[in-house]
Amino acid sequence: MNAETHVRSDPRAPATSWAFPILGVAFFGAVTALGLGKTFSGTAADIIVAVALIPVLFGAVFAAVYHAEVIAHRTGEPYGTLVLTMAVTVMEVALIGSALLADDPNPTLARDTIFAVVMIVVNGLVGLCILLGGLRHREQSFRVKGANAYLAVLITLAALSLVLPNHTNTAPGGAYSPTQLGYVAAATIAIYASFLYTQTVGNREYFAVVIEGDEVADKAHVPSGRATLFSLVFLIVALAAVILLSKTFTAVVEFSLDGMGAPSALAGVVVALLILLPEFTAALRAARDDKLQKSLNLALGSACATIGLTIPAVAILSIIYGARLELGIDEKDTVILLVTVAVALLTFGTGRTNILYGFIHLVLFATYGFLILAP
Repeated sequence: MNAETHVRSDPRAPATSWAFPILGVAFFGAVTALGLGKTFSGTAADIIVAVALIPVLFGAVFAAVYHAEVIAHRTGEPYGTLVLTMAVTVMEVALIGSALLADDPNPTLARDTIFAVVMIVVNGLVGLCILLGGLRHREQSFRVKGANAYLAVLITLAALSLVLPNHTNTAPGGAYSPTQLGYVAAATIAIYASFLYTQTVGNREYFAVVIEGDEVADKAHVPSGRATLFSLVFLIVALAAVILLSKTFTAVVEFSLDGMGAPSALAGVVVALLILLPEFTAALRAARDDKLQKSLNLALGSACATIGLTIPAVAILSIIYGARLELGIDEKDTVILLVTVAVALLTFGTGRTNILYGFIHLVLFATYGFLILAP
C-alpha cells in the first residue's frame, strides 16, 4: 500500500452497493417461487422478468466490484489483487457455467466470451484510452516492461485457449480431450500465478503508476475494519445474486439473440461487457487524467485475469460433468487475433503512444464487431 495512503473516517457506502445485492437475491426468490426464468418463450411474464433482470444483475455486478475494491484497499497487495480478480472470475464462471451445464448447453460461450474479452480490452478499451488520452495530452507514457509482461501472458494464454485446440488430433471441432483440457488448465494457472507474483511481489516497479519521476499517489483511504466487514458480507451477497441469476440471464440473452436472428457469438460479447464494464469506466477516467499506466493496469490486467482464471474453472466444470467445451476460434478470428497481437507489440514497444495507435486499435475492434454481424 502506498506510503502516502492514510486512514480517516470512511465515506458512507452508496445505497446501491447493498440494495442491489439484496434485490438480486430477492428477485431470484420471487422468480423461482412463481416458476419463471427457467426457459423463455416470449410470454408477457417472460418479458417482464427479462426487463427487470437486466438492471438488477448489472447493479449486483457493480456492487460486487465496489466491495471487492474496498476489501482490496484494506488488505493491500498481493491479497487485494486476488480478492478483486477472484470476485470477477466467480461472476464470469457463473455466467459461462450456467450456459455450459444448461438443459440445452452452449459449448461455445466460453470461447466467444474469452475472445470478446481480448478484442474488447486490447482493441476497444486500450484503443479508446490511447485515443482520448492522445487528443487531450498528445503523447502519453507508460512502462514498457509492464506492458510486455501483460502481452506475454495474453499472447500465450490466448494461443493455448483459442488457437491450439484447432490443431490437435484427439478431439474434433476445436475441442480438447479431457487430458489435454486438464493440462491446459494447469498450464494456464501456472502462467497466471507466475504473472501475479511478478506484478504484486517480484517486480512491482514494472507496473507502478510512476511516469518520468512524477509519482501518482494513491489517494484512496484505507477502510476501517467495520467498513471492510460490511463489504465482505455484501460482496458475498452480491456474488450469490450474480450466481443465482446467471442461468436466467443466459436464457434471456440466448432467447433475445434467437428472436432477432443475431449470431450466437454476440452472447459472448454481452457477457464480456457485463464483466468488464466496471473496469471500463475506471480505465477511461485514468487515461483522461494522463495516467495511461493505470489504464493499462486496469485493462490488460482484467484480460489476463479473465483468461488465466476462467479457463481453468470452466475446464474443471467440463471435465467433472462431461460437458463439451469448444474453444478453438475459426480462421477469420485467428487472423484478427494475429493482427491484434502484431499491432499491440508495436503500440507498446516504445513507452509512448499517440492518437494513431489508438485509432488503429479501434478500427480493429470495429472490424471484429462488423465480422460478427457480417461473417
